[in-house]
This record gives sequence, C-alpha cells and structure tokens, in this order.
Amino acid sequence: MTYNTMTSMENRSEVNEFILTGLTDAPELQVPLFLMFTLIYLITLVGNLGIIALISLDSHLHTPMYFFLSNLSLVDFGYSSDITPKVMAGLLLGDKVISYNGCATQLFFFSAFASIESFLLASMAYDRHAAVCKPLHYNTIMTSTVCAHMIIGAYICGFLASSAVIGTTFSLSLCKSNKIQHFFCDLPPLLALSCSDIHSREKGYFILVSFSSIFPFLVIFTSYFLIFITILKIRSAEGRKKAFSTCVSHLIAVSIFYGTISFMYFQPSSSHSMNSDKVVSVFYTMVIPMLNPLVYSLRNKDVKNAFRKVAKGQQLRLSHLFS
Repeated sequence: MTYNTMTSMENRSEVNEFILTGLTDAPELQVPLFLMFTLIYLITLVGNLGIIALISLDSHLHTPMYFFLSNLSLVDFGYSSDITPKVMAGLLLGDKVISYNGCATQLFFFSAFASIESFLLASMAYDRHAAVCKPLHYNTIMTSTVCAHMIIGAYICGFLASSAVIGTTFSLSLCKSNKIQHFFCDLPPLLALSCSDIHSREKGYFILVSFSSIFPFLVIFTSYFLIFITILKIRSAEGRKKAFSTCVSHLIAVSIFYGTISFMYFQPSSSHSMNSDKVVSVFYTMVIPMLNPLVYSLRNKDVKNAFRKVAKGQQLRLSHLFS
C-alpha cells in the first residue's frame, strides 16, 4: 500500500463528518433567511421546470437555441437543488452537520453542474454566431446531431472535470478541523482545512478551472467578437437592432455567470475572505439559477407567446371541464 493511499484512508477514517458554519449565527436572522431562500428556491423550481415544460410542449420552440436553453434550465435546477435544501434545513432546524460522503457528493455535483453550465453557455454562443454570421447556412450548421453532440460533450466534460476536482481534494489530509467556514462544501473552505501542501496542487486546480471556464469563455468571446463585426456591417439600424436583440439574454446570463466565477475562483487562496465568499456564493448558487429563466422569458417573445398559448389552453380545458 502506497503512502498516498494510506494517507487518504487515514484521512477518511479520522474525518467522518463536517460541520457547516452556515450563513449566520444570529438567531433573529434564521427564520427571515429561511423564508427568503424558500421563496428563491420555489421561484427557481417553477422558473426552470416551467421553461423545460414550455419548450417540450410548444413545437415552435423546438430549435437549437431552445434545446440548449432547456438543458441550461435543467442544470440550474440541478445545482440549486444540490445546495439550497441543505441550507434551508440548517436555518430552520439547525442541522449543520454533513457527512464526509455527503460533502464529497455535494461538491461533486456542484462542480459538475457549474462546469456543464459553462460549456452550455459556450454552445449557445456558437449557436448565436451561426444564426447572426451565417444565417443562410444555419440549418446545415446547427443540425440536431451537432446540437446533441455539443450537449453530450458538455455533460461529459463537466462530470470529468468534477471527478478530477473530487479526487484531488479528498486525497488531501484534512486534519486542521472538521468545521467548514461556509454554508456548503465548496473548494476554498475545504482547502483551508488541509494540512497537506496545497501549493503544489494549485496548478492542477488552475488547469481544471481553466478547462471548465476559461476555454468556454474564449469560445464565447470569439463568437461575440465575430457577431459584433457582422452586426456593424449591417446597413440598417433596424437590422442591427434585430440581430443584437437575439443575443441580449445570453449576454446577460454570461456576464452574471462569469463575473461571479472570476471573483470566487480566480484569486489567490491567501486573499479569500470567507465572509465575502459566502455572500457571493449565495448569489452564485441560489440567485443565478433563479435569474436565468427570468432573463430568458421576460426578454423573449417566443417564450412569452408559448406561455400565453399554454395558459390559454389550460383555461379552455378548465372551462370545458366545469361547463
């Protein structure tokens, strides 16, 4: 048995569970925060599952862009559900204990869904590039086979990157404490518990984060650079406005997502402030999954028309039922 394996086994046997410090120790804030996060989570569930249902029910939304959007909503639903229920239980019941395996599972799915979202946003940027820059060839470029391969690739890359993060993190010796200074099992607070030399592994973490976020961001940046060049070549102001309007919702989602990631993970571990990280993490894990369906539905005529059509159909069914 190698030393690394023995260290991993010793670490596993010594730390059977972790204690999450949560968002606050102030008793007077527990119930208000619970109510607020419950509302956010309910909006997230209704918004994301509603988007998926609308896209599946309305044949007019069976296009590449909405195919990617339905998967984005599924991922947002996934990583919000991975974090929020445990936070709500901690606020209402004071249950801040999470098992070793539970912590690893939470970090695995959180990392996987965040990585998948990054690749999905890149796929959506490429779709917008094809729609704006090569409209006559759009149907031959964005075929159902190509879209399926891009979606499958996003999920495979996300789960592979997350597996590497979990393998690297939980092979460390976590001997300083079992108290995680956070409200969920995230990478920075877990690394703060390690008495191993993490500096030698920071390059590995940077490569993983680069693969999961920087590479997709470069795809997004390149796509929009070409899109803006194409839009500037359009002579009519109405044509430029119409072309740009198809990209606005995606640009908002990209700005929110990458703005938060850059603050959280692209800074040295020594400069991390756990309190500021908690605030940003609330936005990252709970608010963004709630905002994405709102951004795409409120600014999208097709989604609003599909919602009206479904709502009208339900009203007709109810009127026939009670008539």
